[in-house]
Amino acid sequence: MESSQDFSSLRDAIQPALVAVTRSANGLANEDLAFQRTVHPSVGSQLDKTTDRMLELVSGLLKSSSKVTGQSTSKLEDLDDVEIKWKGIVDVIDSFLEKADTCLDEYTGLIKRKDAPTLEAGRDPKRPKPTERLDWSLKRANIVKPQNAFEKKPSNFDNGPWKPILTRKPHAIVPLDQSFTTFINDEHTTQYQNPYQTEIEAMQYPRHVFESREPIKYLAVETTKAIWVDTYEGVLEMLGELKKAREIAIDLEHHDYRTYTGLLSLMQISTRDKDWIVDTLVPWRHKLEILNEVFADPKILKVFHGAYMDIVWLQRDLGLYVVGLFDTHHASTVLGYGGGSLAFLLKKFVDFDADKKYQLADWRIRPLPDEMLYYARADTHYLLYIYDMIRNDLAATAHTVHPDGKPIDRVIAKSKKTSLHRYENPTFEVETGHGDRGWYNYLARSSYVYNREEFAVFKALWNWRDNTARQEDESTGFIMNQNVMAEIVRIMPTDKKALWSLLDGHARHLKPRLDELFNVIQKAKEQGATGPTLLQYFSSTTSNPSNVQITPKVPEPDVSLDIKELKSDRSQLWGQVPLSSTWETGSKKAPESDEVLEIPLYYSVAQGEEDEELPDASEPVVVLKPASEVYGQKQEPENQEFTLKAGRKRKASEADVPSGPEQVESEEAEVEEETNDNSDVEMGDAVTPEEDEEEESDEEDVEAAKKASKQEKKLRRKAAKKAKRAAEQEQPQESEEADDEEARREAKRVERKARKTAKKAAQEQEKQQQEEDEEEEAFDYSKAASVLKADGGARSEFDNKKRGRKGKKEKVFDPYAAKTSSELKGVRNRNYERAGRSATFKK
Repeated sequence: MESSQDFSSLRDAIQPALVAVTRSANGLANEDLAFQRTVHPSVGSQLDKTTDRMLELVSGLLKSSSKVTGQSTSKLEDLDDVEIKWKGIVDVIDSFLEKADTCLDEYTGLIKRKDAPTLEAGRDPKRPKPTERLDWSLKRANIVKPQNAFEKKPSNFDNGPWKPILTRKPHAIVPLDQSFTTFINDEHTTQYQNPYQTEIEAMQYPRHVFESREPIKYLAVETTKAIWVDTYEGVLEMLGELKKAREIAIDLEHHDYRTYTGLLSLMQISTRDKDWIVDTLVPWRHKLEILNEVFADPKILKVFHGAYMDIVWLQRDLGLYVVGLFDTHHASTVLGYGGGSLAFLLKKFVDFDADKKYQLADWRIRPLPDEMLYYARADTHYLLYIYDMIRNDLAATAHTVHPDGKPIDRVIAKSKKTSLHRYENPTFEVETGHGDRGWYNYLARSSYVYNREEFAVFKALWNWRDNTARQEDESTGFIMNQNVMAEIVRIMPTDKKALWSLLDGHARHLKPRLDELFNVIQKAKEQGATGPTLLQYFSSTTSNPSNVQITPKVPEPDVSLDIKELKSDRSQLWGQVPLSSTWETGSKKAPESDEVLEIPLYYSVAQGEEDEELPDASEPVVVLKPASEVYGQKQEPENQEFTLKAGRKRKASEADVPSGPEQVESEEAEVEEETNDNSDVEMGDAVTPEEDEEEESDEEDVEAAKKASKQEKKLRRKAAKKAKRAAEQEQPQESEEADDEEARREAKRVERKARKTAKKAAQEQEKQQQEEDEEEEAFDYSKAASVLKADGGARSEFDNKKRGRKGKKEKVFDPYAAKTSSELKGVRNRNYERAGRSATFKK
């Protein structure tokens, strides 16, 4: 009662003082102190003294708060330090106020210690899956490092092979002194073998593992209680209980943020009747090696879930080895379940929603909150029942055929392989960056290409961070995360204040090492001026022949293979009918160079030349020479350019061309006459700008093509007639009279042909003249109909009759008349304000 009265009196004395100080500070903040300092020099000196006094008070307050919260702070020397260290100051004050609120609530009795909720007897605990995030104090607890109190502290600077810390070997087939053998691994480094390798490989699992039995129901949580083990006597008592069991369930909790190699923080062990939670952070933790009497016993089955890392942590921290492992993760994979996590199995077989947010919790906290204890216990409390269900599913699928054997055999083989895992010291090669703690893999995945200086600074920072983490037994991420390193390399700070501004709130502990870090950056920057870039380094490492593993070439056996073309001789659909003429043997034979190809040529005959004899198709045809050689002229290249002309269109057909053998000269004259005619037309008809150039070009192209085709046909006919005359001259003439008669008939044909040609030319000229007369005139926009009133032409007379205004022409609307007209116009009507109430508003 007296204590509460003292607290009330103290609160009444402090609160008014804090309120007065706050009001004064707010009042000063509203004043223009810079103006007062300039006008009144005495005020400036007083402000400086007050500032120094305030910095001392704040520094003292931060120092006192940091002792309570366990956070590190530094003295504030000037106002710039307040801005630079603002985030750290806020963190300290917030943590101090939160702790003060908690203490006050506990003192006044507003909050009480929460116990795990209990349910009615006979019901299974079904907790709803929470959605809130883990509190930062449970995720990154600021506590004294428990590894500092270990009787046997681990070394962070061992770069050689890690030797097992085993001192006794229960249930051994090979003695302990013969178990420490070394070998060369895949990375060509020397490592120690697993001391229990022989025992694990020779392990024969109990018969009940392969049989289907009735699952043993787990006990209700409210009827049992987890036993906390933090003394050696408690370990011995637990060991006696474990030796009586046939199966035990084991799970571990690990921490790796405030230690370099990692820290096994908690171990949960359960039997069918009891649950134990073992504190593995006790100073005598090395004595937990005595648990090998159970862990290495082949008669006791050890059930884990996802034991890949658990096996390594047990070896590294406690010297424990597991013989007789059954991993439920491998079993769920073999059985093809929809998920392989422990949370999935808990939901599937127990209908229990595990709160997995505590996976990221800091398990070094002591004492552990009830929620974390409940989570840790649940991981093993239901695991043996899950094992029973999975074992029965494996037995039910024993008949499944698989190359690796039965499902249960595959699970056991994978579990043995997991038990043989070994711990190895973390490695880091400074020059090459290789190793599990090296920078090589990080830069190989990075998309940023470093230049010479940046590459050198990045390597120096990585090496410095690794050495600092080993010295202080912290993780490299706690010393400096990779994002901060990349930011420093990209900006290249030129002074210490710029470097300090790049360090985020998680790297403020580097303040004592700020000078050292800045010197490392400057030295690496100087050395990197002549060093390689990132691309040059990767090119040199990939192209170095010494780093490339050469695979010996296997000699190929000299065996003649009977290879046939994968093509059938006949079609399965068409039978013997060839699908292409290229398949026929006769078509593949190429003609010899000395052979003369005799190609019969056929020509169409016009209606007026029925009496003309054609050459026999069976007679050989002499290969024709080009037209230039026929006329004795040199053939000129074809002119690819065309000139737009307004000449007449000539559409003479092939039948109108004279075909007599004596008309070669006349035909040439006719062609010359046509050329002259076209020239006359070209000179006489001028191309007007209103004509469409694209249409004229198309007409000229068509006319040129027709003319070329016509000349080519003429040449073919003349060549055929010459060939015919040559063949006729070789034959003996019957009589001179027959020749005269033939000449007369030929003259008549020529005359008849000339008349017909002249007649057709006249018709063609007349037709061309008509086409030119009918040619479309240029569009006259001045005479065009109105666009705005398009129906004013055809229907205007009808509309006028309908309206009774026949003969009256409607006025055409001109949209530009208002702007171009010079006539005076009246003032437009305006909507002036009217008297009276315009509107009524309601609330």
